[in-house]
Amino acid sequence: MRKLKNYLRFLAAVQLLPALESGEETLVGGQAVLEGVMMRSPHAWAIACRKPSGEVVTMSEPLERPSEKHKWMAWPIVRGVMTLGYAMNLGYRALRFSANVAIEDMMQEDVQKSRIEATAPVVAQLQSRAEDSRTRSREKAATLSNWLAAVNILISLAFFIFMYKYLPLLAATELKKMNPALGGRIVFNLIDGGIRLLLFLLFIWGVSLWKDIRRVYQYHGAEHKTVFAFENGDPLNTAAVQKYSTYHPRCGTSFLMTVMLISIGFYMLVPFTTFWARFASRIALLPVIAGVSYEIIRFAAKHRGSLFALMTAPGLWLQRITTKPPSDEQAQCAIDALDHAMSLEKERGGELVIA
Repeated sequence: MRKLKNYLRFLAAVQLLPALESGEETLVGGQAVLEGVMMRSPHAWAIACRKPSGEVVTMSEPLERPSEKHKWMAWPIVRGVMTLGYAMNLGYRALRFSANVAIEDMMQEDVQKSRIEATAPVVAQLQSRAEDSRTRSREKAATLSNWLAAVNILISLAFFIFMYKYLPLLAATELKKMNPALGGRIVFNLIDGGIRLLLFLLFIWGVSLWKDIRRVYQYHGAEHKTVFAFENGDPLNTAAVQKYSTYHPRCGTSFLMTVMLISIGFYMLVPFTTFWARFASRIALLPVIAGVSYEIIRFAAKHRGSLFALMTAPGLWLQRITTKPPSDEQAQCAIDALDHAMSLEKERGGELVIA
């Protein structure tokens, strides 16, 4: 039962990946994970996770920026799609690391419980078995990680398409059958978009009722506060970090909300009238809508008083759900992750472009 709960928590976090991460390649950003935070700079990333014992486990690795290798990946619209895919892959790796930390901690707890009734030789044997089990788990994870990642990403994509493409379109089509007056292109797509937004908001709010996900939302707030402090040149300590808001314009929540709103206008331009043609067009337009939404978020972050910034306002409102005020310990996790990422960034001679 405990393993099932942990897997469901992990799967829910995978579904929330686009809302929890900031997909900006040229700036410092991050993502909330299970009991921790991942931070990245242009050429490095690091993660800090806190165990129930209070110990913080960290890991950092260098990153290669795709746009530095392939100039076409930096083209407008294209860069949004490529950066989002890159961020999703990195986000999944961070989630998997945090899940492995939790699993290893559970195994250690089981050994400690067994110590109470075991003799010294038995304790040694249990410790040896636990270490062997952890080693086998790591080896197995390394072997299966690629196809497991593919399966979980496919599940996440299928859920997204079913929940936010198929169901809204089906509901709008059935309403049109009941009332033909709702079949006009503008009205139909407004109804379709309204249902899509409602389902999205219900999902975001529904998972927030789960205690474990609320803690992820707190780490999400810690990530935003820490990024704000860094961008403003403040010292990275809990006192300085906690002064800032948990609402950040480059948040994935803002990106998803922008996608939801922009898609309504795009779908109004599609001339198809049959269900399956409309459904296929919605899937085909996903990369274009994602790329345009990325450019809007990028522009709005640099021009806070522009019309585009007003378009991203609903995403900031939604962060009242997807971010929560963190404790000092949670903020410290975000600080530790950013410190490790920045240390590795400096070692690699990287320079940051702060907007």
